[in-house]
Amino acid sequence: MTAGVKVEGRNRTLILTNTLIATFAATLLMSALNTALADVCNDIGISVTTGQWLISGEILAMGIVMPLTAFMMRRFCTRNLYITAIIIFMAGLVMAMLSQNFPVMVAGRVMQGCGNGMLMTMGQVIVLSIYPPEERGGAMGMYGLAIAVAPLVAPTLGGILADTAGWRSIFFMDLVVMGFSFVMALCVFKNVLDTEKIKVDLSSCILSILAFGGITLGAGFLSNNGVSPIVWIAFVIGAVGMVIFVRRQVRLPKPFLDMQILKRRNFTLAVIASMLIYCVLLGSGVVMPLYVQNVLGYSATIAGLVFLPGSLLMVIMSPFAGRFYDKHGIRGMFVVGSVGLVVSFILLATMTEHSSLLLPILYNVIRFGAAGLIQMQVITWSTTQVEPSQITDASALLQALRTIAGSVGSAVFVGIMSTVSANSAATYGDRAAAHGVSAAFIGTAICSAAILIIAIIVAIEKPVSNEPA
Repeated sequence: MTAGVKVEGRNRTLILTNTLIATFAATLLMSALNTALADVCNDIGISVTTGQWLISGEILAMGIVMPLTAFMMRRFCTRNLYITAIIIFMAGLVMAMLSQNFPVMVAGRVMQGCGNGMLMTMGQVIVLSIYPPEERGGAMGMYGLAIAVAPLVAPTLGGILADTAGWRSIFFMDLVVMGFSFVMALCVFKNVLDTEKIKVDLSSCILSILAFGGITLGAGFLSNNGVSPIVWIAFVIGAVGMVIFVRRQVRLPKPFLDMQILKRRNFTLAVIASMLIYCVLLGSGVVMPLYVQNVLGYSATIAGLVFLPGSLLMVIMSPFAGRFYDKHGIRGMFVVGSVGLVVSFILLATMTEHSSLLLPILYNVIRFGAAGLIQMQVITWSTTQVEPSQITDASALLQALRTIAGSVGSAVFVGIMSTVSANSAATYGDRAAAHGVSAAFIGTAICSAAILIIAIIVAIEKPVSNEPA
C-alpha cells in the first residue's frame, strides 16, 4: 500500500480551490444546457423528447461511473486520476461543441457524465480526506457553495449565451473554466489518497454497471417517455443486478465496493436521508417552473427568477452551516432543516391558480434555507459513521444513490403532477393543472416527513466519538 501525501496550509487550500472550480464547471453545464435545450434540438434536428437524452445520458453515465470511481481511487494515484477525469470531461465538451448530429452530441454528453461522475466522487473524498474531522463541516460547506452557485447563475448565463452567441458558446465557456482547473491541477494536486495494487474483479464491474446503470436508465425512460414496458425492463435489470452485486461484494475478501458499510445503521440512515433530500429538491425544482409558467401564466424568465432569492440564501448559508456543524454537530440543524422542508412543501401544496407570485418566491426561500442547513451536512456526518479507510466507498456509494434518487424523484413527481391533472380535468376543469401541482407537492411533503423522522432518530442518540457533539 502507498500512503497518501499529507497536505496542510496553503497547499491544502489550493487543492480545495481546484476541486471547487472543477465542481462548479461540471455543475454549471448541467444547469445551463437546460435553458438552451430547445435551441440545441432545433439546430441538430431532433424533438424535445429525444433531446431530453442529452440530459439523461449524462446522468446515466454519472450513475454508472460513480461506484467504479471508488475502485479507481484505491488503485490509481490521486493526481493522475483527477487530471484524467478533467481530460475526459473536456474531451466531451469539445465533442458536443463541434457536433452536427444527435449521436455525436449524446456521445459527448456521455463523456461529460463520465468525467463529471469521477470529479464529483473524487472531489468529495479528497476534501473529506485532507481536512481533519473538526474542520470538515466548513470545508464541505465551501464545497456545497460551489454546487449551489452554479444552478444560480447557469440559467441566466446559459440563456444570454444561447441568444447572443449560440448554444455552442455554452460548451466553450465551460471548456475555458475547466481548462483553467486542468492547468491548476497540474500545478497543485498531490497524491493525497492511499492506494494499493488490487486486481479488478470483472464480474463485480459488470454487475455494477447493470445495477446502477439499469436503475438510472429506467429513471431516464420514465422521465422522457412515462410508464412503459421498457421502463420496467430497465428497473428489473437494475434491481436484479443490484441484488447479485451486493451479495457478491459481501462475500469477497476485498470487495469492488464495500457494501458492508450499510450494516452501520447511522450511515444507512444518512444515505436514505440524503437520497430523499436530493429526490425532493430535484423533483420540486422541475415542478415549480411548470407551475409558474403553465398555471400562473408567467414566462420562463420569471419562472427562473422565482428561484433567485432562495438560491441566494442557500449560497450565503452553506459555509456558515458547515462551520455550525463543526462546532455543534448535526442533530439540532438536522431537525430544524427537516421541519423547514416539511413546512415549505405543505405551503407549496396550498397554492392555486390565483396565488400571488410572491407566495412561491417566499415558500422557495423557506425550502432553500432548510436545504442549506442539511444537504451537505448530512453527507459530512455520514463519513463520521464509517472507518476512515471506508470513506472512499461510502462517498462513492452515497453519491451514486443520490444521483439515482434525484433522477427518479424528477420523473415520479412530474408523473404525479401530469397524471392527477389529466384524471381531474373533468372535475376541476381549468383548475386541474393546479390540482396536479398540489398533488406533486404533497408527495414531496410526505418524503420530507420521512427525512424528519430520520432526523428525530438521529437527534435522540448520543454522538459517536469521531463526530461533533
